Amino acid sequence: MAQLILNHLTKHFGGGRPAVSDLSLTVREGGFLALLGPSGCGKTTVLRMIAGFERPSDGSIDFGERRLSDASLALPPERRNMAMVFQSYALWPHMTVAENVGYPLKVRGISGSAWQRSVGDALVLVKLTDYADRRPAALSGGQRQRVALARCLVTWPDVVLLDEPLANLDQHLRKSMEETFRIFHERSGATMIYVTHDQAEAMALATDVAVMHEGRLMQMAPPAEIYARPEGAVVGGLIGRGSVLRLALPEGAPRALEWSTLRATLGGIGMDGAGSGTIRDVPTGDVRIRDVLVRPEHVRRDGEGMALRVLSCVFEGERFALTLALPDGQALKAYGDSAIRPGETARFVVSQGWQL
Repeated sequence: MAQLILNHLTKHFGGGRPAVSDLSLTVREGGFLALLGPSGCGKTTVLRMIAGFERPSDGSIDFGERRLSDASLALPPERRNMAMVFQSYALWPHMTVAENVGYPLKVRGISGSAWQRSVGDALVLVKLTDYADRRPAALSGGQRQRVALARCLVTWPDVVLLDEPLANLDQHLRKSMEETFRIFHERSGATMIYVTHDQAEAMALATDVAVMHEGRLMQMAPPAEIYARPEGAVVGGLIGRGSVLRLALPEGAPRALEWSTLRATLGGIGMDGAGSGTIRDVPTGDVRIRDVLVRPEHVRRDGEGMALRVLSCVFEGERFALTLALPDGQALKAYGDSAIRPGETARFVVSQGWQL
């Protein structure tokens, strides 16, 4: 095993903005990296370059001491010891489950008892032993995805690449498959790279999350760190359900902001929301307009807080999701234990924020 290193990776598909631009990152040995971003941000192109389906326009890809590709050479996919799970599953319809799972072994010339043993072990892991003789058409979406995952396992790849593998599944199956991926990762020890636009999936599965936007890497960090300390408004807007507010802050204010610092720029405390939230509300010193991320879990109802008008209230089962109007018109997301009618006013305190 070794680290997978992407060094200043760039990919052009003709004129205009490159699909991937000067991207550098290192995937830890045996790690689980999620490439997260909206459609068109370049994450699948990165995956295809790692797999060997696309050649970089510039930069390089190394696995340990081995050069996989750069602008002048590209090791063929079959020589990279990688496996890929596609969103569409890519199963052979005329083959049984066992034949689909064992196909990579057949290509490598493995047959007989060794073939049966490897296929059987893979099917046990994904809990499909009883389905070995069925064809894909007789399986559910989740079962087909597990067949595709078992097909990866039989070759014991160094790297497993997953291209939005849960996109076609319903919410219940997605949660079940997330657990399957976690078990697969623990038992195989393979390095896994998982492309998704769903930040909940990324946070639940990955040891590291790399956020992409318009072909560029914006930030890479463990899930807890990227949630608590996002770098910039793009990452802050993609991770979690927070509100990115434009606030006037004292010069030199820390990245992590407390209520004592936020209250003046949010409109004042215990003032019925009368403060304007403008620069003149900042009590002392020079000020600058900054982007500040506020998570809804850090906005709580409190009789000593600001009076804010409720714009919307949506019941989500275990809580109510609120949208509040700040005095300057900006929207602030919050959670509550009880319903508040839109148009009503209630008092709230913002316990903390993060300067982007």
